[in-house]
Amino acid sequence: MKKALLKLTLTTAFGLVSTVALAENITVFAAASMTNVLQQIGDEYKKQHPEDSLTFSFAGSSTLAKQIEQDAPADLFVSADQKWMDYVAQKQPQKTKNIRVLAENALVLIAPSASTLNVASVKEINFKSVISESYLAVGDDNVPVGRYARKALENLGLWADVENRLSKAKDVRAVLAYIERGELPLGIVYSTDAKISDKVKVVAEFPQESYGKVVYPAATLSEKAEAKRFLDYLSSPVAQMAFEKAGFKLVK
Repeated sequence: MKKALLKLTLTTAFGLVSTVALAENITVFAAASMTNVLQQIGDEYKKQHPEDSLTFSFAGSSTLAKQIEQDAPADLFVSADQKWMDYVAQKQPQKTKNIRVLAENALVLIAPSASTLNVASVKEINFKSVISESYLAVGDDNVPVGRYARKALENLGLWADVENRLSKAKDVRAVLAYIERGELPLGIVYSTDAKISDKVKVVAEFPQESYGKVVYPAATLSEKAEAKRFLDYLSSPVAQMAFEKAGFKLVK
C-alpha cells in the first residue's frame, strides 16, 4: 500500500514538473492603443492554450521599438504604425519575422463628455479660440498618434493655429487621460481609445485622406513556437471579430 502511494505521489509530482517544464511565457510588446483589446484576446487565447502564459508591455510604439533595439526580451511586437516596425526590422533583422498587419484605426478629435462643443467637421472648429487659454493634447513627435495628428492638421491647414498650443504626451492613453480628467479641452486620439471611455466624446473625425492609414503591423521576435502561435491567433477569425468589436477596422 505504501509503495503504491509512493508511486502515485511520484507520478503526480513528475506530471506537475512536466507541465511546468512545458509551460511557456510569451512576452508581447504592444502599442498603448491595443491595451484593452489585446488583453481581452489574450484571455480567450489562454482558454485554448492554458499551458502558455502571456505578459504584456504596453507603451508608445517608439519607446517599445527602442527597447527592442537594445535587446529587450520581447517575443512579439505590435506597432501602431509601419515606421516603427520597419525600424525594428532594420535594427534587429535576425529576430524580426512573420510581419503582418493585424488591423487599422481612425483618428478623431475628442473633448470631455461635458463639453458643449459640437461640430460636424474638424475644419469648423476655431482652435485659436477653444485653446486660447489652454492646450491641445497630442502624442509627442515620436509616437505614431502624434505624427498622424500633425500630418492631419497640416493637410487641413490647421497646424499654424495649434503648433504653439500643444501639450505632448508619451502615448495615446496619456492623451486620453488628459481629456478624461478635464485638464485640457481637446485631444487627438484613435477612435478605439475614445470608445473605451464614457468621460470623453468624439467632437469630429479626421478625414482619412488627411493622415493616411493607421495600421498595426505585428511580428515575432523570438524562435518560440508559442510566439508564432499567438501571432497566428491574432489573425484568426475569432481575434479579428474582437478587433472589430473594439472599433478597429479589419484589413482588406
